[in-house]
Amino acid sequence: MNLAERLRNLLPSPYLRFGLVGGCGFLVDETILTIVHYGLGVDRYSARAISIFCAATFTWWGNRNLTFAEHATTGGPLALAREWFKFMLANGVGALVNYSTYTLFVSFAPAPFSNPLLATAAGVGVGLVFNFT
Repeated sequence: MNLAERLRNLLPSPYLRFGLVGGCGFLVDETILTIVHYGLGVDRYSARAISIFCAATFTWWGNRNLTFAEHATTGGPLALAREWFKFMLANGVGALVNYSTYTLFVSFAPAPFSNPLLATAAGVGVGLVFNFT
């Protein structure tokens, strides 16, 4: 039994699995932002675009393997790429809202809310509302 199967057995509710994947996606988002912005010196706007892309790809992978495994596409690399692309399109509005909120916070909010890591949390929270609806 692989890790995803064990987690599905441990967390029988798809809502709990969805929450777990989302929480881990947030950690991926913050980690990538930290590495790219603070570690590599990339500006905070470009670093955030990269971190959103990485987090969205992670949540697609997590949800397809853990939350909605029974609905995951089968087939070769092209079918997998198509599934990922559809996921990214479906989450595009939420990502845009997420990035816009982040940009407003880092550009105009007073400290400490202008900190990129706190601004990311705000962006994720607002973007979550759009992705959920």
